Amino acid sequence: MFAYVIVSVLLPRFELVVASGDRKALLGEPAALAPEPGKEQKIGEVSLAAEAFGVRRGMRLGEALARCPRLALLPPDPLGVADAWDAALERLEGIGAAVEPQRPGLACFDARGLLRLHGGRVEGVLDAARAAIGASVRLGAGPTRFVAIAAASRARARRPEIVREASALAGEPVGLLALREETAVLAEPLERLGIATLGELAAVPRAALADRFGPAGLLAADLVAGSDTPLRPRPASERLEETLELPESGSGEQLERALEILIDRLLARRERRGRTLRAVALSATLVEGGTWRERIVFREALADRARMRLALGGHLLKLPAPAETLRLGAERFGPPHATGRALFDDRLAQRRARLREAVRQARAAAGPDAALRVLEVDPGSRIPERRAVLTPFEG
Repeated sequence: MFAYVIVSVLLPRFELVVASGDRKALLGEPAALAPEPGKEQKIGEVSLAAEAFGVRRGMRLGEALARCPRLALLPPDPLGVADAWDAALERLEGIGAAVEPQRPGLACFDARGLLRLHGGRVEGVLDAARAAIGASVRLGAGPTRFVAIAAASRARARRPEIVREASALAGEPVGLLALREETAVLAEPLERLGIATLGELAAVPRAALADRFGPAGLLAADLVAGSDTPLRPRPASERLEETLELPESGSGEQLERALEILIDRLLARRERRGRTLRAVALSATLVEGGTWRERIVFREALADRARMRLALGGHLLKLPAPAETLRLGAERFGPPHATGRALFDDRLAQRRARLREAVRQARAAAGPDAALRVLEVDPGSRIPERRAVLTPFEG
């Protein structure tokens, strides 16, 4: 047993599966996610049949259609992906895992604290993760995040892969570096330089990688040597969302008014408990099909309606088509608002004022000894009567 165990959970082509919805038959044909409206014309995830034609994720649309003229393009569904992925992460957290999401469809967690809960073996933790996510998940385990992800990438649907050390990946293609966002840009240049496997990359001097590729090269050297950065599990979060249906595909002023209503509803939710909002997600279901989603991080935590409208209003202009529904959700909370703290302090002051008034009325009705307090005089005395005395309560 290695000193620590990282488990990787991989759902292949997660975004494409979610976007296909009920049209699962499309996944057996050459298919890909269409470019997101308003962004660079590059396709998203592709089906296995499309890969057979040489079509790859991130390829330009024109090149993809030239390689596969009958390629079916599915509208992306970022809202559905976010909801489905969040539900999957919550199921993993339900088995006790502190999960670090890498991207939709890929996550890692440390299994050390779960071994005793699941039979004392890594296989028990993997079985629990499979039961939580589903039979189609691919599971891998290893001593580091990178090794676990590489293990999951070569695992089968019902057969998890356990890799004991990074040296066991020496024969794997250098393209595995694309599984990490920080090293994804290295896969293609290294292949052009003739470095085809991770073992060949491990033989390259660390200084040479740093000189040629900078921090990404240093990280790649660490990964193939069996070293990786610590996991950073996502913090516990609460789902706080408001949705509004728009009549007749709202746009323009109608959208702005809908946004105002959503902001007012979100800030009025009792579950917010006076906290400010550090980041929110603004999303919409489009009339023409598909969804749109934008994550907005405020420069400072807000709970002011006017400032939130000003910050979010410009993002409505990015909508690629008229919307049927508009949704606003809290992504991250900030500290309690200053007004909320003042309100709480005022309530405390009001309670103290009422207590003083009650003491005054009690003394007026029953005399000065009606309200007394205990004052310690000699707490160490062996005589109980000397330890404390009663004195008038002054409020």
